[in-house]
Amino acid sequence: MKARVLVLALGLLLAAVARAGTPSLRLVDDAGHEVALSHPAQRIIALAPHLTELVYAAGAGRQLVAVGKYSDFPPDALTKPVISDAFAVNYEALAGLKPDLVLVWGSGTPERIKSKLRTLGVQVYEIEIRSVAGLADTLRGIGRLAGTEGVAQARAQAIAADWAALKATYGGRRPVRVFFQLWDAPLMTLNGQHLVSSAIAACGGINVFAELPTLTATVSWEVAVQRDPELVLTAGAPGETGKPGRWSEFKRVSAVAHAQFGHVEGDLLDRSGPRFVDGARELCEAVEHARQGLPQPVFGTPRAAGAASATP
Repeated sequence: MKARVLVLALGLLLAAVARAGTPSLRLVDDAGHEVALSHPAQRIIALAPHLTELVYAAGAGRQLVAVGKYSDFPPDALTKPVISDAFAVNYEALAGLKPDLVLVWGSGTPERIKSKLRTLGVQVYEIEIRSVAGLADTLRGIGRLAGTEGVAQARAQAIAADWAALKATYGGRRPVRVFFQLWDAPLMTLNGQHLVSSAIAACGGINVFAELPTLTATVSWEVAVQRDPELVLTAGAPGETGKPGRWSEFKRVSAVAHAQFGHVEGDLLDRSGPRFVDGARELCEAVEHARQGLPQPVFGTPRAAGAASATP
């Protein structure tokens, strides 16, 4: 295995030397690492679905030569070779593609993968999006590295404007206590630093577990019931509806008493990508329905059987 890694590293380093010049593009990523390119990246690999979406949104889809598993949007992404999943990378395939830039997910790509990529001499750009401002900045950064600044800047500005309009519409309305349910067995949710929590706040909601020390965590049913959410939200495939599940055992919880179980499209909201504000808009509608005591809406249409879906 060590010999194979050395061969791959040598191949990538020789390819880098062959293309090298004085670095004219320098950018610091979200982990504090400097990325230095001698020219705009022409062969980009994105190792997570939301990173794939960001490359396309930045106008660099033609430069994308490989993607991570479940990269299914836009449809052209399905034509790209898949060289990784959440736990492993096909390093031989990666080396054969001779990438000049690899995008990785800060909190979702294992450290061992990021370290090995750097050992191989690959220019790694680590992305961790915690806010819509950060999302816009990431688009601009990818555009700069790919030489597509004009497209990236326009998309970043549009996202920022849509976000500002959403906050202006819903932000001042009566607060609604929201429990965002990632999983039910064990019961899991997210904290106030998570990007989805920023959508809850923008919609005039209150994340009842905002104080948790980690982005995602397991919580007890006892404490969750004590927080008395007015709305329980889940995310997943379009066309589905929120289901009470075990919550139905706790009749005094406000969400149970008023049948407020919402469901939003996961690929829009859970992926920290360019469609996030569209997902936040669905979330705002769900919060507004809970605020007014109306039945929860159903968003989107079911996917065709076998269609891919994943969250980063």
